Amino acid sequence: MHTSSSRESVGFATSSGGAERGVGVVNRTKGAPRCSGRSQESLGQELHACSPGSGQRETVWVPYVGASARQVEHVLSLLRGRPGKTVDLGSGDGRIVLAAHRCGLCPAVGYELNPWLVGLARLRAWRAGCVGSVRFHREDLWKVSLRDCHNVSVFLAPSVLPLLEDKLQAELPAGARVVSGRFPLPTWQPVAVVGEGLDRVWAYDIHRGGPAGQAVPGSGSASVLGTPNSQTG
Repeated sequence: MHTSSSRESVGFATSSGGAERGVGVVNRTKGAPRCSGRSQESLGQELHACSPGSGQRETVWVPYVGASARQVEHVLSLLRGRPGKTVDLGSGDGRIVLAAHRCGLCPAVGYELNPWLVGLARLRAWRAGCVGSVRFHREDLWKVSLRDCHNVSVFLAPSVLPLLEDKLQAELPAGARVVSGRFPLPTWQPVAVVGEGLDRVWAYDIHRGGPAGQAVPGSGSASVLGTPNSQTG
């Protein structure tokens, strides 16, 4: 939903500007007080993710793969028309953020740890005439506050999604929507599903007074939609 930086205490950086970043072996080390990343030569990285509220450290190799046009449209089909701040966690080259801005989702912000991808995203924004309208930050995912975010896009490896669930549930406001591409969140119940195969995305709504990601009582089960054109609203 990146090469690691020399910055200290990096959480996990993901490149969710697009398709899933691949799945790596997870190594758990208890009692790790902080995390750090190692430089990689390719557009990917070995991620060191600290679980919020626990002493575990997880190491995951996550290569960067940009989203296809179909994947981007599927994400937007589940967010289009919604108010509030839109963020892409692991924004890669910025394609989802730029597309969100073009379809009226404002403000649109991307968080990405890889400095080369942040630079590329800003270049693309400049070429598109969107400088000042969208923002790209080089930021550790675990340090980003999501308390004012109402629309969240993620394309992450399944091994880090349980950790992300904890952060989303703790920080997102009621009424927020999370769209996960390629892999569903492991314990949340989606309210809608769009696409097939690798292009499939899942939407989850945050409701206080009930399990995060679960539909409002009485709203029925998730809708499985083949194309974004079949999504209403």
